[in-house]
Amino acid sequence: MTGLLAAFFSSFIATLLIIRFQHLHSQFSADSDLSGPQKFHKFSVPRIGGISIAIGIFTATLFRLQSNPGSTIETTLLVCAIPTFAIGLTEDLTKKVGIKTRLIFTAIAAGMAAIYLGALIPRLDIPGIDYLLALPGIGIIFTIFAVTGLANAYNIIDGFNGLSSMVGIITLLGLTYVSYTVGDPLMMYLSLVMAGSILGFFLWNYPRGLIFLGDGGAYLIGFWIAIITVMLVARHQNISPWFALLINAYPILETLFTIYRRKIHQGKNPGLPDGIHFHTLIFRRILNPICNAQKEDIFTANAKTSPYLWVLTAMAIVPAILWWHSTNIMIACSFIFTASYIWIYKRVVTFKTPSWMHPY
Repeated sequence: MTGLLAAFFSSFIATLLIIRFQHLHSQFSADSDLSGPQKFHKFSVPRIGGISIAIGIFTATLFRLQSNPGSTIETTLLVCAIPTFAIGLTEDLTKKVGIKTRLIFTAIAAGMAAIYLGALIPRLDIPGIDYLLALPGIGIIFTIFAVTGLANAYNIIDGFNGLSSMVGIITLLGLTYVSYTVGDPLMMYLSLVMAGSILGFFLWNYPRGLIFLGDGGAYLIGFWIAIITVMLVARHQNISPWFALLINAYPILETLFTIYRRKIHQGKNPGLPDGIHFHTLIFRRILNPICNAQKEDIFTANAKTSPYLWVLTAMAIVPAILWWHSTNIMIACSFIFTASYIWIYKRVVTFKTPSWMHPY
């Protein structure tokens, strides 16, 4: 509990200070690009919220070390997260770091976690695939690919106030519940301190968007969640490996669908900014026209977008935490969630939005 409170309050205060003194650092930290395909704010806003989250988990780790000097796993995870957070923060400050460089640094962080924490995907419960994962080097390569992909996925879904951060909190609470169920207090602690750190930022980010998460924050959240998920499955043989997929289904599916849509369907670079993500479509096709008609400002539509995706996230996480031990049910739920995502996306993009998705 001490670590959770330390993470929350230190993150909350750090975010407040960043906002209060933004006039001192806005020339470096502000998101001044108001015209991009994923830009929906009207004023320059600091995009270094990741610093607050990093301060939160760092403070919690210090408190942990004071009460338990032998807590090496928490410290090691924090150190492993440095490369992905640092390269994301560098992009936030310079706006000159390409996607390939960010992925390389995130892969390095994932490799460090695999080596020093044993964060390896041990199995998928698929005959033949499990044999390959057991071969030297194959398991670590697959894990690095998966962790890097999920970290980048949180950056992809970071398009509206409170979206990526609340998805992270919901997912971490799901991980906390399963950790409690299998009796793993360490995984509970790591999940809760990150959730507390994100919450300290979230209260300033949602609904008005006084500060943005930035690449540093998005990559840090995604990396942290990925490593906890992998470690939880690796530490408990009774947890289905498909639990790791289903509890992170929304950001994973958004990333895979983006790659398919841009690379295969459109023949474009999937690393470039995209204006037709699921969250973007909900904003443009459903909420923004209604808010414009009622003369509400853009922040109203922005804030109303994220809850749609919070509900979508819960649609995957609820069955994941209910049937975490059953691979067959996990696989079935994964297919159902994927089919539902594609069906809803197709309806929205073709201007056939289901009536229950309209807020009025």
